[in-house]
Amino acid sequence: MEIRDAFHDMIFKRNMGIHCGIPSYCTASGIVIEACLQQGKRFGDDILIEGTSNQVNQFGGYTGMRPEEFKQFVYGLADKVSFSRDRIILGGDHLGPLVWCKEPEASAMAKAKDLVREYVLAGYKKIHLDTSMRLGDDSTSEPLSVRTIARRGAELFQVCEKAYQELLLTNPNEQRPSYVIGSEVPIPGGEQEITDQIAITKPEDLHETIRIYQEEFDKLGMKDLFSSIVAIVVQPGVEFGDENIARYNRVETNALSKALTQYPGIVLEGHSTDYQPPKQLKEMVEDGIAILKVGPALTFAAREGLFALSMIEQELIPEEKRANLQDVIERKMLKEPKNWEVYYKGTEEEQKLKRKYSLSDRSRYYFADRDIQRAIEKLYENLDSTHIPLGLLHQYMPTQYIKIRDGKLTLKAAELVKDHVIDRIEDYNYATKTNYMIGGIV
Repeated sequence: MEIRDAFHDMIFKRNMGIHCGIPSYCTASGIVIEACLQQGKRFGDDILIEGTSNQVNQFGGYTGMRPEEFKQFVYGLADKVSFSRDRIILGGDHLGPLVWCKEPEASAMAKAKDLVREYVLAGYKKIHLDTSMRLGDDSTSEPLSVRTIARRGAELFQVCEKAYQELLLTNPNEQRPSYVIGSEVPIPGGEQEITDQIAITKPEDLHETIRIYQEEFDKLGMKDLFSSIVAIVVQPGVEFGDENIARYNRVETNALSKALTQYPGIVLEGHSTDYQPPKQLKEMVEDGIAILKVGPALTFAAREGLFALSMIEQELIPEEKRANLQDVIERKMLKEPKNWEVYYKGTEEEQKLKRKYSLSDRSRYYFADRDIQRAIEKLYENLDSTHIPLGLLHQYMPTQYIKIRDGKLTLKAAELVKDHVIDRIEDYNYATKTNYMIGGIV
């Protein structure tokens, strides 16, 4: 088998019996992306950063960035932490008509085609084609058929391939993107509620998805290009909501894992792996779920680290000089509630707690706001201008205290927050690498 990219390389190794996988960091947070890149420097890793269709699209998304702009944003962060741009894999998540799903198929798919074309032309090398949602003129009385999902997915792939051929005109060595498909795709950002029983993808559904996609590719004259599909999104029984987590149970996915062995050129991709224990993440990779997507758990960790610094600030900085970051975020979320009010149910007090501490972390939609960014910068300046006693640091950031004590971390506010995110990244390194020790603090 020809090794063409990180994904085919990973699949090749797995077929040789080597334990490996790829974490997919699905985020537009500068703090999180810096942390991912800094951690990647330890081993010279390729780092996969993905933007979603609602974050980054041809109209700007909620970040205000188009695919090329998001690429340059990531590259700028890489330059800041001296991480090689060549080691960055850019991906597009949930690329399809999701953002325009209330529109009829004709207009929603036309926009989706413009979306995927822009991602490919910007040089993104992992493309998740998601056509699993109903569109405005689809029947609401019956499930969307796999045939319809596959037909739409194949149409988007055809647009991607044409865009790739355009890239070849200027660079004959341009690497073809790798693609992810699927019909049982969890919604972005986690569920609002977790039920007792999550419907795990059945082996027969995996077989049907692959068969029908192959047929739709063949109809469009793209049969030979199906090898560009490196992963199928499945529901392996993992999910999270505001305050609960459905943990992976490998016994329940045993039949699905066995079914995957019939397809040596494909792995499974797990969405919503946020907050899974390291042991369960490792088991997922062992069982063929070799691409692990994570997003809100990383921004949750960044928010958690910033709140810890805010508590330290209250102990050290006079009230009139404090950044009061928590208050700034709360005011912004109350002023512009569209990103959380539909999702956070309950009384006013319950909603207030969720705005701060929900595992779904919808505060992440606000962190690019200028007032919040200024408050973060002020928080950093306040703490960097004073001495943080180690005992106080231990109270609020005990893991970072250990690294400071042992000379493995600089006592700078921004570095403390990024290292708090790295604590979560370590879980994914443990899951996807051989003989990896979490944390390096023992």
